[in-house]
Amino acid sequence: MKGSRASTARKTETLTLAGREVTISNPDKMLFPKAGHSKLDLVRYYLVVADGALRGAGGRPNMLVRYPNGIDAEHFYQKRAPTSRPPWIEVVELRFPSGRTAEEVVPRDVAALAWFANLACLELHPHPVRAEDLDHPDELRIDLDPVPGVTWTQVLEITQVVRAVLEDFKLVGWPKTSGSRGMHVYVRLERRWAFEDVRRAALALAREVERRAPKLASSKWWKEERQGVFVDYNQNARDRTVASAYSVRPVPDARVSAPLRWDEVDGCHPADFTLATMPARFRKLGDVHAPIDQHAGSLAGLLELFERQGLGDAPWPPHYRKQEAEPPRVQPSKRKKPLIEIGRARRRADALAGLERWKARHPEVVAHLEPADVLVDVMRGRYTTWTRIRVNLEHVPRELRPTQETLDPDEKIFPSS
Repeated sequence: MKGSRASTARKTETLTLAGREVTISNPDKMLFPKAGHSKLDLVRYYLVVADGALRGAGGRPNMLVRYPNGIDAEHFYQKRAPTSRPPWIEVVELRFPSGRTAEEVVPRDVAALAWFANLACLELHPHPVRAEDLDHPDELRIDLDPVPGVTWTQVLEITQVVRAVLEDFKLVGWPKTSGSRGMHVYVRLERRWAFEDVRRAALALAREVERRAPKLASSKWWKEERQGVFVDYNQNARDRTVASAYSVRPVPDARVSAPLRWDEVDGCHPADFTLATMPARFRKLGDVHAPIDQHAGSLAGLLELFERQGLGDAPWPPHYRKQEAEPPRVQPSKRKKPLIEIGRARRRADALAGLERWKARHPEVVAHLEPADVLVDVMRGRYTTWTRIRVNLEHVPRELRPTQETLDPDEKIFPSS
């Protein structure tokens, strides 16, 4: 960074980065009230970790996930690049499964990262393709998502199972904390396969992880059928994005998605890596995933495994067209699970408050519930997410099971992407 100048009112601050001027509006705006981090703090963080952040998100189309008034206020998804943008911001046109198209931003340098941060984009959400080739992913993304009640130790156990499966298929995995409750393992790929092939390979891997650790891992798509750690293969479908390396997550202590060496995995904890602590780690170690591009692998082995498993396809997300050999998209809850819905709300906190009101009315039911029986579904709409809460009553004696009540809260549901 070469110099900066600030107005006395601190309404803007202009930075010179990569030979470009980037104006930061309202630099003192508080994005993380509890941790005390401002928008300018976010910008400075990305300047420090720029080499690693660009290795993960640079050269790829990125969806913008914006928190203009901080993490305690509403956020929104912005697939289309802002029309008011500097001429040096690169964009590329994507076509989505819905048939819509949009120009998305492709960051190439530290100036673009600062511009993202100025828009209060805490996270970097790149697609798994390069801007030069939008049809052939060069990244397999393994998202390990624990169900409620699963311990962090169990997440780490499954991460090591994933590593073993990848090594058996001569693939190199690069682990990172998600910055939330889970772990990610990324694999660089040769650019030879379509999205459908990459997803099929991810599904084969998920099923193999479940086979090796059936009590700890799940490849089941429907949430009410999962146990342990869900290996989310659908993160590899076209149009899906995941918070990439060094992304700052919208949690009170500003945790980040932290790349790790394999010898660090077993002793790590998500709280170890935050916007405040990561810069010192980065200055000391640099990007521990720096060699990732030197290890592009082949999916041939996992695709052969998919055929040997003989289980066919698994359900796709709802807004994707019906796939050949895909099983019916009928939730098991509609066939056999005794589920009731509690509420729907724009804000997760409002939905959870409704759950607490329901619990207060039914203490005799709550006594029989297991952690995984409360299903908190984060549903992605076109511009934002909303939260649905359901309760699985299968562990509740039949005579105690309440009937479906009026939803509380019952807010407008947003259209899907």
